[in-house]
Amino acid sequence: MTAIAPPASHDDLVIAGRRFRSRLMTGTGKYPSLEAMQASLEASGCEIVTVAVRRVQSGAQGHGGLMEAIDWSRIWMLPNTAGCATAEEAVRVARLGRELARLAGQEDNNFVKLEVIPDSRHLLPDPFGTLEAAEQLVKEGFAVLPYINADPLLARRLEEAGCATVMPLGSPIGSGQGIRNAANIALIIEGAGIPVVVDAGLGVPSEAAQAMEMGADALLINSAIALAGDPPAMARAMALATEAGRTALLAGRLPQRAEARPSSPLEGRVTNH
Repeated sequence: MTAIAPPASHDDLVIAGRRFRSRLMTGTGKYPSLEAMQASLEASGCEIVTVAVRRVQSGAQGHGGLMEAIDWSRIWMLPNTAGCATAEEAVRVARLGRELARLAGQEDNNFVKLEVIPDSRHLLPDPFGTLEAAEQLVKEGFAVLPYINADPLLARRLEEAGCATVMPLGSPIGSGQGIRNAANIALIIEGAGIPVVVDAGLGVPSEAAQAMEMGADALLINSAIALAGDPPAMARAMALATEAGRTALLAGRLPQRAEARPSSPLEGRVTNH
């Protein structure tokens, strides 16, 4: 069984040749229960869900029964290499992730969210290990979605290496600080020929809309949804914000000016003369 591809539309998100209607990706960690996760995925309308391969394999807390809790005929699995500190570890876990996707019935799923994070305190990705692992995984036929610092030069190198997307962080994982790297993310978006997915740090819907208005192609949001007081409600809010930001980008914003401009025409005004 392979996940059902949605019908094409004029504004689909396309990653490695695969089309998605939703531009909001979500995760599976940190939810208070599997039921809250299921309700949140439904409310978000997401079609891509990232799964930590190591946590599923080890049956880590909150991940028992995860594979059975998601309808993989509707949701495209994005295995991730969370917990890997080196390129070698990440490559090994990516291969396991491909097998995990196949066990879920997605025989043609070669997607992997690449994370190489040796820093356990700040959880910032290793640019050198990420590039090394990406080059190897691309050679092995993976569609690589690398999680990176907002570094325009690294983003370009990863695109040249054949990655399917780049995923710059807005701010540190789980921090809820919003977009602290707006200038660099804007440079990445400007120079990218592949989708740019803002990942990590978004805390509220206004920040999700901001990222999309900047020109991001998609968002990956986990903690802000899973740790909200009402995860399904926040998932719905993030979905609406993602759609609103994308629609606003396509609509074209009012140009910013240094001075005021009247919103009503000057002609035809009633005067005292």
